[in-house]
Amino acid sequence: MAKEGAAGGGDGGMSESVIRKVLVSYMYVAVWIFLSFSVIVYNKYILDPKMYNWPFPISLTMVHMAFCSSLAVALVRVFRVVDLPSSPAMTPQLYVASVLPIGALYSLSLWFSNSAYIYLSVSFIQMLKALMPVAVYSIGVLFKKETFKSSAMLNMLSISFGVAIAAYGEARFDLRGVALQLAAVAFEATRLVLIQILLTSKGISLNPITSLYYVAPCCLAFLVVPWVFVELPRLRAVGTFQPDLFVFGTNSLCAFALNLAVFLLVGKTSALTMNVAGVVKDWLLIAFSWSVIRDTVTPINLFGYGIAFLGVGYYNHVKLQALKAKEAQKKAAQADEEAGSLLQERDSHADRKTDNQA
Repeated sequence: MAKEGAAGGGDGGMSESVIRKVLVSYMYVAVWIFLSFSVIVYNKYILDPKMYNWPFPISLTMVHMAFCSSLAVALVRVFRVVDLPSSPAMTPQLYVASVLPIGALYSLSLWFSNSAYIYLSVSFIQMLKALMPVAVYSIGVLFKKETFKSSAMLNMLSISFGVAIAAYGEARFDLRGVALQLAAVAFEATRLVLIQILLTSKGISLNPITSLYYVAPCCLAFLVVPWVFVELPRLRAVGTFQPDLFVFGTNSLCAFALNLAVFLLVGKTSALTMNVAGVVKDWLLIAFSWSVIRDTVTPINLFGYGIAFLGVGYYNHVKLQALKAKEAQKKAAQADEEAGSLLQERDSHADRKTDNQA
């Protein structure tokens, strides 16, 4: 009876451990959704002409990059919170060949995505972001990182069709804003594919702090060029404008905290979990945009985004099945390797026994 009680206690402890892990995972998801939600709404508030009315997206992005660069350098060089990659080490040649292209694409993605908030509603921008799997898959096929499959392409077409319907029903459709957001999606998708080609394939693993340490300074440098020609003359024309340090400081802090949340979420769960959580965040943003900001969301918007949502959900399902299959193959290979080692040891032991008998 005592043993049965102990076993029951062990099962209870195991259940509590599982429940604790699930709750911690949900906490990471909730923190990421909250911070991502906050950054998007905060950027909209700053850039929208009807709100804070500071329509300088390049300047805002540069403030973010300067803040993130400073904190990343402090965390890496001063406080030694994380170590820089050592195998392989980040040489100047590797930095130029691998990090600079990613930094350039990241700067363009941030510039155009922030610019879109001036012209489009938060809800419609989230609907357009549903095209990200389409862009990632298409560019992956172009760079031969993805295998072309007719079923996958049909799914991509269904997502595109849903987004097209949502765009048709958009009450505040603005061609400039749509072009900017689509360009941001294309640059971000290219950046994600190049990360696999230029970093992951070379065995370079960067967490968000080391990523910011390497990428944020060159991103800031790339943004200086368009800033000088596009926004600096306008800022000079404004003359006496004094930016609110509280608004821009807290906005930059939210952006940096979001990068840390990405690290925690992906590190403790998976990138696929973040994709699924992103879908939840998009629906929350659409609801917030409609109920609080009072953006117009039409039935056609929701119908089109519903089609795109189903397509994105199927895309995530296929990715999950592929990950499970890959993990199963990995476990089977490990089992075969262990069985081979045991067989080899047994044969070796039998040979030694035969030699001793001889």
